[in-house]
Amino acid sequence: MDDLQVIGQQAQTAERELSQLSTITKNQVLVQMAQSLRQHQAEIMLANQRDLNSASDLAVNFVDRLTLTAERIEQMALGMEKVAQLSDPIGNIEKGWRTEAGLMIEQQRVPLGVIGIIYEARPNVTADASALTFKSGNAVILRGGKEALQTNITVCDVLQSVLKQNDLNPYMIQVMQDTSHETADKMMQLTEYIDVLIPRGSARLIQAVVQNAKVPVIETGAGNCHIYVDEFAQLQMASDIIVNAKTQRPSVCNAAEKIVIHSSVVKEFLPKIAEALKPFNVELRGDKRAQEILPDITPATEEDWGLEYNDFIMAVKVVDSLDEAIDHINKYNTKHSESIITDNYENSEKFLREIDAACVYVNASTRFTDGFEFGFGAEIGISTQKLHARGPMGLNELTSTKYVIRGNGQIRK
Repeated sequence: MDDLQVIGQQAQTAERELSQLSTITKNQVLVQMAQSLRQHQAEIMLANQRDLNSASDLAVNFVDRLTLTAERIEQMALGMEKVAQLSDPIGNIEKGWRTEAGLMIEQQRVPLGVIGIIYEARPNVTADASALTFKSGNAVILRGGKEALQTNITVCDVLQSVLKQNDLNPYMIQVMQDTSHETADKMMQLTEYIDVLIPRGSARLIQAVVQNAKVPVIETGAGNCHIYVDEFAQLQMASDIIVNAKTQRPSVCNAAEKIVIHSSVVKEFLPKIAEALKPFNVELRGDKRAQEILPDITPATEEDWGLEYNDFIMAVKVVDSLDEAIDHINKYNTKHSESIITDNYENSEKFLREIDAACVYVNASTRFTDGFEFGFGAEIGISTQKLHARGPMGLNELTSTKYVIRGNGQIRK
């Protein structure tokens, strides 16, 4: 038996124990985990600095995702406490009925089992995923990128210590220390032990998992997010929202990447948003109509429309109608998050109905597509698929159901 099979077996055994824990016990442990993250902040940041020292040749946006600050560790701890406050889905009865044969059937929420998560340089995922899987009764095997290995190991050690202090199986949460591609490929085939895989990271990582895994996959998606400035938009509101959606944290999947502008307001709005983005050194790329208004703008290529930049770059598309905007967005988006800025109710409702995405906004930043912001405490990822789960995935999305049938001697005729 190789190391990965041992990890899988440990997780499977631990999940059976975890699935039997009471909600009170799980909540108490989560609160202790949050406190322990705060108490070991210096240790976590030291490990993170070791990872950062080895990441000097990585892109700036990648380093941003890798970096843990005191504020980000506090957010991890707050996320755990929020998860502890949420309703426990395990054991909930979704519905029940009595059949003609007199059988009482109930549909009950149960854990998925052992969840494998493959992610890149986002060490906050280690805490967020651990909190959500623990509360929902699932054991978790975490395979982060090599760039965040020391941080992930340290965070896992902190969380496992709390499990041990409560006489619980520490293998309810595990971090793989072998970050090779070969081991990741084997993990994707581990159907005997892992019930579902969730990839988090770049489009390249996600597609590699989707294409190579034998274990069922919940696909989380890259974010080629658009903001459409309608002909009935409040232009100052549109400017404020776009600046926030692009510049607050450009390296994340819910950051806006594209601006679609109605032709009736483009002459007034495009110079306005260009000026608003200038202090942040955002590079604008535009179609021919945008170039006519801003001659110095970088020409946008066909490739630009489908790219997730994760950087201080935005592409601008000018359209003549709401229908054209919707068609363009649905053609190039990644089914993540899209927003319309408008004071026209009919236009807003049409946009909400016809845009194919997990999250569709009216007059708000795409940056709100986040489990914490949605009230989930944290998120396991943002699903862009349509089966089982879509959008930010919280506790309920980490469960399945089983039918519980009670009888009194019935046999089928």
